Amino acid sequence: MEIVLSDPTFRPREKLGPGERVALRFINDRRDLPFLSLMAVLTVTVVTTGAAMYVPGAFSWWLAAAHLALVVHFLGPFILMLHNTSHRRLFKRPWGWCNQIIPWVLGPFFGETPETYFAHHVGMHHAENNLEADLSSTLPYRRDSVAGFARYFLGFFFGGLLQLTRYFARKKRYRLMIRCLAGELSYFGMVIALGAWSWRATVAVFVVPFVVTRFAMMAGNWGQHAFVDEASPANNYRNSITCINSSYNRRCFNDGYHIGHHVKATRHWTEMPEDFLGNIETYGAERAIVFTGIDFFGVWLCLMLKRYDWLARRFVHLSDAPRSDEEVVALLRSRTQWTT
Repeated sequence: MEIVLSDPTFRPREKLGPGERVALRFINDRRDLPFLSLMAVLTVTVVTTGAAMYVPGAFSWWLAAAHLALVVHFLGPFILMLHNTSHRRLFKRPWGWCNQIIPWVLGPFFGETPETYFAHHVGMHHAENNLEADLSSTLPYRRDSVAGFARYFLGFFFGGLLQLTRYFARKKRYRLMIRCLAGELSYFGMVIALGAWSWRATVAVFVVPFVVTRFAMMAGNWGQHAFVDEASPANNYRNSITCINSSYNRRCFNDGYHIGHHVKATRHWTEMPEDFLGNIETYGAERAIVFTGIDFFGVWLCLMLKRYDWLARRFVHLSDAPRSDEEVVALLRSRTQWTT
């Protein structure tokens, strides 16, 4: 079955602008130039408006609302820039210290505590692959249950740091444990200090984004790992999903290709569509779940509303003998309604 993709791939240009030619001296991969542009935009918008609220007499709830609107607008691209640069370093030596700008300077303005994302996602999640030892595993829950998701989110929100610390201690990965604790404690120490200066600005700039981001990350992970084959939960093709041809992929660096990412975590984001098409027979043979025109948050919402019919309309048939909508719904239900 022929599948046409509209998601971004790398198309090299013969001529680069003078700024781009200079930038290439500092980064490891030409394909990551969009990250430098995004870093500049976020500094001018989110960082500037956030810092402005701490100027004496400058705070207003209108400015806070405008700032939070910017945070929400740029949250997806930022998180996926952080994601990609956690797996593949952006800056080359001797400019390696610049790799700390995204998690330590930009991250707090998006509610991302420094080092925690890397420790949790790269150090723990990929190592455990959504199985029982994965602290963000979806397996213990009914994946179409609002109550199940509420327990999932609240457990992470209130107990995530303690669980992650104990995990790294048990695995004797003390460097990651220290990095995680240093990032979290630095963030909360900063929030307390700035809260004494201006509690209203601190709520708008750091507290609300922290809550929003942690909710969004858990909702996204829920959608990514909602449809798990009970017979083969460790199989990346059967414990993850892929979402193609969505505006989310165009804004968020092909994050929808989650199966391909788990198969090879360091695969470059521009290579995802080509890899998917090149291995389409494997996806079909493994009975992988692929949707089109929807992202992980849309999948999460459909599950919370139990609208399997909406998902069936977005289901990509990977064989020449497509299933009926009823058969698709039965397949999807079979992968969400069992727990460990």
